[in-house]
Amino acid sequence: MDLNLIRVFVAIAETRSLTSAARRLYVTQPAVSQALGRLRRDLDDPLFRRVGRVMEPTPLADSVYPGFRDALAAVDRTLDGVHRFAPADSDRTFRIALSELGEIGWLPAIVRAVRAEAPRMRIDVVPMDVAALPDWLSRGVVDLAVTPLHVPGPFGRTVLKSQGYGVAMSAAHPLADEPLTRDVYSAASHVAVASDSGAPALAQARRTHDIEVDARIAVNHLASLPPLLARSRDLIATLPDTIALGWTQTWPLVVRPLPFEMPPVEIALYRRSSSQHPAALDWLFETVAHAIRGSSGRFEAIHGEVGATHS
Repeated sequence: MDLNLIRVFVAIAETRSLTSAARRLYVTQPAVSQALGRLRRDLDDPLFRRVGRVMEPTPLADSVYPGFRDALAAVDRTLDGVHRFAPADSDRTFRIALSELGEIGWLPAIVRAVRAEAPRMRIDVVPMDVAALPDWLSRGVVDLAVTPLHVPGPFGRTVLKSQGYGVAMSAAHPLADEPLTRDVYSAASHVAVASDSGAPALAQARRTHDIEVDARIAVNHLASLPPLLARSRDLIATLPDTIALGWTQTWPLVVRPLPFEMPPVEIALYRRSSSQHPAALDWLFETVAHAIRGSSGRFEAIHGEVGATHS
């Protein structure tokens, strides 16, 4: 079978779109359609059926995809070993999924490290969607993702940081100078944060210790916490302690240890399983991992206001 047909098959399987497959392969959509016709004849199967705007694989396509993908990746890695990937010459675009705070904290270090060796390379940051992430990494919608959540699937993974949690509150909060016991913690007025990707681990730790909390306020973004807590004498929030400690430099906040045991949350870098540009992805994966490990984060970039007051 023509190797180019295998490339077309893998591209369609990963993008679920003839148009996207053509764009990835730098060919026209009619060329992709023609190749798909040849594949259907060779394998005696429809392979993909259009469902709405998506090309859904048949059972046969699902069964042969892993073997085709791995074989194609092996061929491409062999060719890359001959030609060598040169970061300085690359103008490829890579997409990295980051949370709001990941973008604030890690992106400066990532961009600095990438541009130092690959000044022509483009980096697109994609807002994190935890539910969609396994599909994104499988189909190559994103190339890398940084998250504390376990992402099921055959993806490369490396742990970057271990993150503890603490309790943040206004310096004027009555609990700021009082012992923070489990009972006091449970009875306090809490702020819940929807975008904290470590929230499932926090919820599990609370369940383990039979702790129930009353979330009086629910916000979308961790970045909204500093002004909210600084101006409230009764609210507390449980969040990554390094981020909270960074905020104490510019906001009138204090951070207290958790009154219960919670294992550190592992922040990991994931890489897609799709097959395109393996040598470039190898380089980017190692470069981003090294950049994040060497950075303490820039979470203090969420600055306090001069003369912030309590209400």
